[in-house]
Amino acid sequence: MQEQLSDRINRLETSATLAMAAKARELKAEGKNIIGLSLGEPDFNTPDFIKDAAIQAINDNYNSYTPVDGYVDLKEAVIHKFKRDNRLTYDKSQIVVSTGAKQSLANVAMVCINPGDEVILPCPYWVSYKDIVKIAEGVPVEVPTTIDTDFKMTPQQLEAAITPKTKMLWYSSPCNPSGMLYSKEELRALADVLKKHPQIIVVSDEIYEHINFVGDHVSMAEFDDMYDRTVTVNGVSKAFAMTGWRIGYIGAPSYIARACTKIQGQFTSGANCIAQRATIAALEAPVSKISFMIDTFKERRKLILDLLSDVPGFKCNAPQGAFYVFPDVSELFGKSYNGTTINNATDLSMYLLEEAEVATVTGAAFGDPNCLRLSYAASEADIKQAIKQIKAALS
Repeated sequence: MQEQLSDRINRLETSATLAMAAKARELKAEGKNIIGLSLGEPDFNTPDFIKDAAIQAINDNYNSYTPVDGYVDLKEAVIHKFKRDNRLTYDKSQIVVSTGAKQSLANVAMVCINPGDEVILPCPYWVSYKDIVKIAEGVPVEVPTTIDTDFKMTPQQLEAAITPKTKMLWYSSPCNPSGMLYSKEELRALADVLKKHPQIIVVSDEIYEHINFVGDHVSMAEFDDMYDRTVTVNGVSKAFAMTGWRIGYIGAPSYIARACTKIQGQFTSGANCIAQRATIAALEAPVSKISFMIDTFKERRKLILDLLSDVPGFKCNAPQGAFYVFPDVSELFGKSYNGTTINNATDLSMYLLEEAEVATVTGAAFGDPNCLRLSYAASEADIKQAIKQIKAALS
């Protein structure tokens, strides 16, 4: 009975990406040949050297509860990774390993946000940010951007969004869903605004850092005046094709890390022991070991952009990282076919699922109702066929 559930769960939205994946699976079970461009999941197998480390851990009888904040040698591997890849220096008291970066984000929200605290979310944002903030009784403050500014928040927009209630800023770079990333100069300009507001904590979600097609990745915590107020969130799901292994981690001010360990101790305790041992191998390996995946994503990006350039009503820019395109499709709003009118991106996403048999995700789930997210973490053959079917359905 619905009335027996908490107000908290009744207010919570279902993850749009997971909902679309479930709908696609349902249609496949009915015999429809649905091409999935909705999930943010690499279509590669986990590299063998990582799987070998997991097998070794099983043979070495790793089967006991793990430390709440992660094995010491995994934390040392995380520290090494931060130093090598991000020019960030942390000690073990600043690292917390969790069951995926999503738990890392939830931990940070629960230990930092009080009821009524405002959290700035540049749009588009990852689908779960808004609801994680709401679960923590915070108030999401959305800052709209457009394809014309490459979906990036300007310093002026940030300044205008800050109020006496602002507690945090959350963003991802490279961004899910837009694929855009902030340059060092752009982050510095945002940091210059934040300098005037020392109460604001920054959450920098860098889960896609290695899937980067334009060069150096920059972390907000690299700036000396932002280091002590930035939580850097990362994990192994995307770059290492380890989505199901569920390992994420943070580098944070020690007081935040201690608080995250405390709350995690009451919810899940430590992350899976075998996955932690495998993650040590992943993080200690040179980035060159996964470059073949990044090169493939770059080739697919060119393919899907070339194909979409021939689809009427899809306005695209070139994403700089991750594995998504996020076209503005507002030109199609108001058009009809067979009694169906496309009023917004949600309508279009459902139309494409039913008419084109292609699963996408509405931009409304990411705070931008004018766009669609298409993942190119799919084979070239599926990408070509999907865009062919989309074009036919829209014609």
